[in-house]
Amino acid sequence: QVQLVESGGGLVQVGGSLRLSCVASGRSFSRKAMGWFRQAPGNAREFVAAIAWSGMSFGYGDSVQGRFTISRDNAKNTLYLQMNSLKPEDTAVYSCAAGGPVYGSQIYEDYDYWGQGTQVTVSS
Repeated sequence: QVQLVESGGGLVQVGGSLRLSCVASGRSFSRKAMGWFRQAPGNAREFVAAIAWSGMSFGYGDSVQGRFTISRDNAKNTLYLQMNSLKPEDTAVYSCAAGGPVYGSQIYEDYDYWGQGTQVTVSS
């Protein structure tokens, strides 16, 4: 069993930055791919980014490419999402996920564990 707890969300102005964290506890964190997903009210869940257990990036969603960076620190059992140049359309609940294919996946259902999420609100 793996427990995931996200933090770092909040209210930020357009063009600002935030760094989200996801701390994992339970079974070994370092052998699991991790991902970030987001969902805004009334919208479908959207893939944001994923990373292999080795630290190699799997990829980013088209809407965040070039602005967001995913990383991980296996020694700290922590996943990060650095978000720059934030836009109002980035407003959503951001959740982390663990497990699934070793190189990562953009499919939410491929993962085995999910966090509760943290709210990010970008004001214009």
